[in-house]
Amino acid sequence: MIELSSLPAHHAHYRPHATAVVFDRQRLDYRAFDARINRVAHLLGGLGVKKTERVATLLPNTLELLELYWACARIGAVVVPLSPLLTGVGLSSLINDAGAVCLVTQRSLLPVVEAVLPELSTLAPARVLLIDGGAPPWGDYAALAAAAPETPPPAAGVTGDDLFNIMYTSGTTGLPKGIMHSHRVRAMYALLLGAAWRMTPESVVLHSGAIVFNGAFVTLMPAFHLGATYILHRQFDATAMIATIAAEKVTHIMLVPAQIIALLDSPAFDPEKLASLQMILSLGAPLAQPRKDQLNRLLPGRFYELYGLTEGFLTILDKTEAVRKSGSVGCPPPFSDVRIVGEDGRDLPPGQAGEIVGRGPFVMQGYWRKPQLTAETLRDGWIYSGDIGYLDDEGYLYLVDRKKDMIDSGGVKVYPRDIEEIAARHPAVAEVSVFGIPHETWGETPIAAVVLKPGADAAAEELRDWINERVAARYQRVQSVVIMPAFPRNAAGKTLKREMRDPYWAGRASRI
Repeated sequence: MIELSSLPAHHAHYRPHATAVVFDRQRLDYRAFDARINRVAHLLGGLGVKKTERVATLLPNTLELLELYWACARIGAVVVPLSPLLTGVGLSSLINDAGAVCLVTQRSLLPVVEAVLPELSTLAPARVLLIDGGAPPWGDYAALAAAAPETPPPAAGVTGDDLFNIMYTSGTTGLPKGIMHSHRVRAMYALLLGAAWRMTPESVVLHSGAIVFNGAFVTLMPAFHLGATYILHRQFDATAMIATIAAEKVTHIMLVPAQIIALLDSPAFDPEKLASLQMILSLGAPLAQPRKDQLNRLLPGRFYELYGLTEGFLTILDKTEAVRKSGSVGCPPPFSDVRIVGEDGRDLPPGQAGEIVGRGPFVMQGYWRKPQLTAETLRDGWIYSGDIGYLDDEGYLYLVDRKKDMIDSGGVKVYPRDIEEIAARHPAVAEVSVFGIPHETWGETPIAAVVLKPGADAAAEELRDWINERVAARYQRVQSVVIMPAFPRNAAGKTLKREMRDPYWAGRASRI
């Protein structure tokens, strides 16, 4: 039997007083958390939500969002977590695409929902629930849950092949796609990644990023499988994270590169406060080499890096190889494979760059209602990533860049990441993002956007010259440097390079 909501139920039965969840000032043991799951499962069933029907959420990090994941699983409903940053057609198109029959949100986001409600074909106002107090026509989530029984709902007959959730891509490169993951795939997250992170029932896992994104599941599922303690912050704050790690003796954290940089640059940073950490996992984008070196120097023996796609393929750089293979993103975990293929689809030898292709037990069922797109990405069980990389002689994967980010300058392929690694070494640079802009002669030319470290002072022209003196080839020289106070990001903390690049290309097509 593979049914995900059996995990908290198992610990509620056998380890009822072990701490399950810490959120704000609330500390719930497994018995109390499982009771909340049962109440919400009854709540959804009372609204008429049936097995396989979709329940959308439009919430920031809250205890209610976390319990909804497990409650939907308990009745066989499919949870569709949506970013609370969505508005207008971006929101209505995803709710309609998913065919959601219920939406759970909060009062502060109600104006966004009201604005698109007439466009929602599958959602009635009575099935819009507010976690912080509803009033007709909206449902009161807390009141309905409080009135529901704590006993388990009738068994839904969930199997491993049943759909657990639809994860819409973050939209950093285009129109979001609904990625379908089954109960079995999420169980593989629990089993294989818990072992990779060396988690135990005594582990204390802290997560401060948005749990509406797939990356959250790489620590969430193992934590609840093992019966560990899961601490959830409302949002990322470096100072708050450092304080929590010190106070709760946190053992495992997962961050995107921008958050790692904020942690290292925080005035509160002190390796002694973070001594309890056994894992610092970086994912979502490449972490610049100088920052890897800094982390491995200040907190040795803790750094892991994960490269992966929500579609279901990943590699892991283990902490034991973090220094020896520091430029790599690791190798596939057990039961997974990786290949590098050329334009003709043939496998390439070690050291030669091509498209990264992978397979394993995390592979999606497909894109929701997009069979053609599924067929293009998922071929004979292999995920075609659209990323460029190469394998070394030991089979470790090295990223070069994304196909879509590659710059074509006078017919020469320029990989932004090569330039970003150079720029990140400047002592004043906290973050850098390189992208191509139009050029009358070369078609495209690279420019660099940078965020300076707190208190740093550097001129754009100085940074441009510094970078251009150090790049390996003339075609890698940046035309200019743009200093920004911060990069645009999605709710997962990923840099939205497209939002920085697109204004330079606006109207370009009409001039060609």
